[in-house]
Amino acid sequence: MIRMTVLGILCWVHAAAAGTHSLQFFGMATSEGTGLSHYVYVGMLDDVQYTSFNGIMEKPVLRTDWKNKTKGREFWENRSRYILRNQQVLNWSLTNTVKHFNHTGVHTYQNMGGCELDDDGTRRAYLNHAYDGKDFISFDVETLTWIAAVPQAVFYKHKREANKAWKQITLNLYKRDCFQSLQWYIQYGMETLQKKVPAVTLIQRKVRESAGTDVICHVTGFYPREVEVNWIRDGEALLEEGVWSGEVLPNEDRTYQLRKILTVSPEDQKKHSYSCQVDHSSLDEKMDVKWVPEAALNMGFVAAGVLAALGLIIAVIIGALIWKKRASAKEQSDASSNSSNSTNNDR
Repeated sequence: MIRMTVLGILCWVHAAAAGTHSLQFFGMATSEGTGLSHYVYVGMLDDVQYTSFNGIMEKPVLRTDWKNKTKGREFWENRSRYILRNQQVLNWSLTNTVKHFNHTGVHTYQNMGGCELDDDGTRRAYLNHAYDGKDFISFDVETLTWIAAVPQAVFYKHKREANKAWKQITLNLYKRDCFQSLQWYIQYGMETLQKKVPAVTLIQRKVRESAGTDVICHVTGFYPREVEVNWIRDGEALLEEGVWSGEVLPNEDRTYQLRKILTVSPEDQKKHSYSCQVDHSSLDEKMDVKWVPEAALNMGFVAAGVLAALGLIIAVIIGALIWKKRASAKEQSDASSNSSNSTNNDR
């Protein structure tokens, strides 16, 4: 089941499992009155956006640099034709659905579909539609039938299944063209999909209003998105209690980052050792980074340093006062001398 809001289609990404590549699209048509483009399209390869289009653009935009290659150009021409055809499909679907419900005002019609290819050759394809952000109808690629998610979608099912030409085009797309395009993209856009090894940094900080210590395991620069990060105690115990996990976030260079924070009490810090363990498809084996607690500052040393600094400041102040006093005395002496010389000259 899908749940898509008006803008959710631009944000939702289906993350393929390790050893799987996917080619996906997300389209949305809106009726009058939103101030948005009537049609918006986003194409994704795995979790990387490779194209986008909206109704006010002259043509779709390809967001990678491999299109100059012969097969790349062929792929792009095929995808461009599909994007423009999908615009016609969504506009047709929105118009007919609004008429069927006798609706007025602003409404949306969305679709998302694509195909997945496993390393072992297994294939999967899907196509789902939504009306006003709710499941509406989907296409079963295996049985070549439309499945209504709600009773109100049965009319749409009959319309689409009665159109033999559209049915054949849809079948060709999800049985052949999508996988062919995916294979081409994997071959000619491989630099975009190259696996990247994560970098791991451990950062220590004191917990506010507590004697405990937070240790941040910051993992960044990895691709693809799927990663497993865990805190390990004494080299074997996987920790869940006292561990906070952030979300996997994108970097500007199409890699990803993740933070996992471990809170350690002073007692546990003395009794146990801790390491951050990272498992990623770019690694031959799991990466373990051991946490070495930063030594506490010696308070006597700190105090001595503070006293030395205060002593230096006091010395500077005293020196300035002495300099000012001497300068004042010199000015008075010079003034007295000048006065004496003036008196002698008058005589």
